[in-house]
Amino acid sequence: MNTKSPVRNAKSFICIAAVAACAVLSGPVQSKDREVTAEFRVSAAGLDLSRPADARELYARIQHAADIVCTHGMRVDLEPVQHPADCYEKALGDAVRSVKQPQLSIVYLATHTTEQAAAYGIEIPARMAAK
Repeated sequence: MNTKSPVRNAKSFICIAAVAACAVLSGPVQSKDREVTAEFRVSAAGLDLSRPADARELYARIQHAADIVCTHGMRVDLEPVQHPADCYEKALGDAVRSVKQPQLSIVYLATHTTEQAAAYGIEIPARMAAK
């Protein structure tokens, strides 16, 4: 009998969700009439997203990835994103939504409005919605 299975699966899910979130961190850019999607993967390895400090750490990683993807990041012979601030906010919001962790949503809401969160489909934790 494997008593550690649910914990391992939960941690694996978080890591997979974070990686999936990074797949969302993509901004389409045009190059010779061809749309290209940039991608940057972020790992939640070693983080417990139920802890506020770890949620802030993952959020910082996602912010960094969004900044790279939407500005200078790893593009050769591609035109820059036309609206980097919009790309950044979309990448950030989509990543937070895809992770679906209340603590990460709380970190996002520290610098964004509930309307911005709703625009990206981020679930607002019940204790935040009551305020």
